[in-house]
Amino acid sequence: MSRLAYVNGSFVPHAHAVIHIEDRGNQFSDAVYEVWGVIDGELTDFDGHLKRLDRSLSELRIRRPMTDKALASILFRMVEVNRIRNGLIYLQISRGTARRDHVFPTDTVPPSIMITAKSMSPEKAEARAQKGIAVITQKDIRWGRRDIKTVSLLPNALAKQAAKEAGAAECWMIDPDGFITEGSAANAWIVTKDGVLVTRPATNDILNGITRRIIFDLASREGLTFEERAFTRDEALAAREAFITSATSFLTPVVEIDGNPVGNGHPGSLSLQLRKSYVATAKERSRKREKRGSIWLVAR
Repeated sequence: MSRLAYVNGSFVPHAHAVIHIEDRGNQFSDAVYEVWGVIDGELTDFDGHLKRLDRSLSELRIRRPMTDKALASILFRMVEVNRIRNGLIYLQISRGTARRDHVFPTDTVPPSIMITAKSMSPEKAEARAQKGIAVITQKDIRWGRRDIKTVSLLPNALAKQAAKEAGAAECWMIDPDGFITEGSAANAWIVTKDGVLVTRPATNDILNGITRRIIFDLASREGLTFEERAFTRDEALAAREAFITSATSFLTPVVEIDGNPVGNGHPGSLSLQLRKSYVATAKERSRKREKRGSIWLVAR
């Protein structure tokens, strides 16, 4: 079965999905996006991502293309028609298509929306987590509103490419004061020698990850101590454990920073415990949704 995409009201073959050359997302990065992980056919942390999408649109003054109920229906339909059991759903909304001008087009220009789906192997993801990943660090050169999930990702792409060329999986970026902000595509965490979870506060400096927030909930439920504060590269190197969180990586342990081992150089027990809890919670939500069936969308 060929993959299907959704573009401005139509489901089309992925290979033929196109946008206009003067779409503002294409020419100005005047667009926002969201990514939902899919576990056992369920869009993980659905409401959290939807709320963040609404916030991003509001911050950039981009009109919503449809109601939450209509969007939910399309997103779940994308999972079904592409037969995604485990993977991700990518959604992007731009200010629309208009003659090229830095000034916003009139309100008569409708926003553009596109959605794609991708299957991923949970076995490969789990093997990666059990092995752990390496990260490098670089100066953070991104703009000052990283809390908005925009498609302006060139600095992120450069950082990710630098990580790949260094044989690492991720790049943690460092602000002018020497503190780590986040990764190119994930939030950054450490576990201190005292067992305290630490990650940077959700200000304009970072994207407030939905998975990040879920980890706080899980940590509270399991009686773990956590702090929202900045930490340095040196503190990360001295940590007992480290990990990243995102919609697609869930929680993946970090075992090396700039060629130096974190802890004993292996995934930490606390990191793996939280990952296991996160996946189990997501699967439980999936089972509950299967029992509710189509009533879910009507109830919203």
